Amino acid sequence: MRAAFPRYAAILAAVGASIGLMACGEEASEDTEVLRLNLIEENPENSGVRITVGSKNFIEQFILAEIYAQALTAAGYDVAKRLDLGSERVALRALRDGTIDAYPEYTSTALTSLFGMPAADVPSEPEQAYEAALPELDDRGLVAFPPTPFSSANAVGLLTERADQLSVSSVSELRDEAPQLTLAGSPECRTRPDCLIGLEDEYGLDFKRFREIPIGRRYEVLETGEAELSILFTTDPQLFVSDNYVILEDDLGALLPGNVLFVVRKEVADEAGEDLGEVVERVQSELSLERMQELNARVDIGGESPTQAARSYLEEFGFVP
Repeated sequence: MRAAFPRYAAILAAVGASIGLMACGEEASEDTEVLRLNLIEENPENSGVRITVGSKNFIEQFILAEIYAQALTAAGYDVAKRLDLGSERVALRALRDGTIDAYPEYTSTALTSLFGMPAADVPSEPEQAYEAALPELDDRGLVAFPPTPFSSANAVGLLTERADQLSVSSVSELRDEAPQLTLAGSPECRTRPDCLIGLEDEYGLDFKRFREIPIGRRYEVLETGEAELSILFTTDPQLFVSDNYVILEDDLGALLPGNVLFVVRKEVADEAGEDLGEVVERVQSELSLERMQELNARVDIGGESPTQAARSYLEEFGFVP
């Protein structure tokens, strides 16, 4: 990863250079027009509508909460923040008791952890998962807007060199190789349908061994050779800054969609009006998988604050001046 860090720096430099050149040439003029159309304009009618945005307790959540909070501030809302709340259950309690008014949650987490849906019943398509969450949210006095383009989900990862040796690009292609391979994952992976159980039941994989590890060692075990395969997360910053790793396509959709929903208390959403949903959907529009990986890398590896990373994203795509 140390050797790959210059790639991250180079990409950031290239992004900055491309923005600086937007005023030059016909193509740059078109880009400038797109950025102008993206601009979130302040609506005086939103003044006095207070929205407290919360987050769970990890970097990706901090960044997402900052993106939403800064975008809503640009639209004229009176925004406060209560970040680092804890788990999804803590965040849900904070919503229901009014400590916060909104926070970003993952569809799969909402359906399984908060609403008790068996993982096997969670739709694999993001839009279907979103539709399944809506009535559950409504029963709790909550609403959510359509999900982000990116999905933060479990994934089977390995060294790029090993993937080339095995000639695999999807999980299904592991079927013949699995008896010779060790899979590493967190202790709870052993009992989760969107982890080991799903890989065994949905894909028919019979691994040589499942090795329990702390989440923080998920890349280290690949480097040390303790495991050939490891459960990674699709938005991991390591996947952005380094070409040393690859994740396999979940071609049977067994690992549950983790697209983000901005969940809001219904009474606040009603008071906020149509601007709220419009701003949320607009600001999410450029949150591709690679973009989320980059934002995580800016903070986790590059040392930026979540506030800085969110501001860079908003400025890059013209959501704020």
